[in-house]
Amino acid sequence: MTTRRTALKTLGLTTGLFATAGILEANQKKKKESQFSFCLNTSTIMGQKPGLIGYLDIAAKSGYDGVELWIRDIQEYISAGNSAAGLKKYISDSGLKFENAIGFAPWMVDDEEKRKAGMIQMEQEMELLASLGCTRVAAPAAGVSAPLDLFKAGGRYKALLDLGRKTGVMPQLEFWGAFPFFHHLGQVLMVAAVANDPDTRILPDVYHLFRGGSGYDGLKMLNGSAIEIFHMNDFVASIPREDQADKDRVYPGDGAAPMKEILRDLKNMGGNKVLSLELFNQDYWKQDALTVAKTGLEKMKKLVNEI
Repeated sequence: MTTRRTALKTLGLTTGLFATAGILEANQKKKKESQFSFCLNTSTIMGQKPGLIGYLDIAAKSGYDGVELWIRDIQEYISAGNSAAGLKKYISDSGLKFENAIGFAPWMVDDEEKRKAGMIQMEQEMELLASLGCTRVAAPAAGVSAPLDLFKAGGRYKALLDLGRKTGVMPQLEFWGAFPFFHHLGQVLMVAAVANDPDTRILPDVYHLFRGGSGYDGLKMLNGSAIEIFHMNDFVASIPREDQADKDRVYPGDGAAPMKEILRDLKNMGGNKVLSLELFNQDYWKQDALTVAKTGLEKMKKLVNEI
């Protein structure tokens, strides 16, 4: 009996040691934290009107890793007689990565004819972006003029993802805080869930999360693959939330947003994250464009270094 009891105790001790070792090993294999890169959305210096090549030169001189360009600027540049191949080479020679593009095709609207036209527009724009080496495009609810059926919207986003796989340019589901029909993180997550697609991606924004009443704790629910691009800006507390407009955005860290908490949540998600400075501040538009771009980058890097 004594021998059997001793053996059982020994077995229990050994099992416990193995279990403890397993827990320690699991704890040591922590999820890899996100890696950040820095991008300039050209809206930040849009008011100075430097032109497409000017945007690229300023982003490169300021030290950004990449750019977010507006499709209308690309189209105007090519319409003026320039080639897509030449533009792709210029971007590459500048040391920049073309991270994402901003467009407004009405792919989500209820009107069937307008939606079909919007999907055709999206495909044409995606093909243009693919020729330039860009693999992402913003996909907001442009043109929507009535409350959305989020289940139908999910099906439409699924169709857009299929189009993205066809062209090689994946749509990033975007929401606008002041837009009455698609303004909340909860709405975006439902549309993404209804799409039920592994390539689903959302495009959040510090200002829009505040302006639409989403707050920031919802970011803690997301894993690394859900967000690839994150728009960086800030808001001032002196203006009521409902009265805030795009022009009221300020440099990251100059406002009231919990920037360190936001960046910490993004970091803990895992996966690479492109932090893209997107401002429409008309006071900044009156300043030297290179100075504005450099200031924004410095403020973003400072915040990242502090988390």
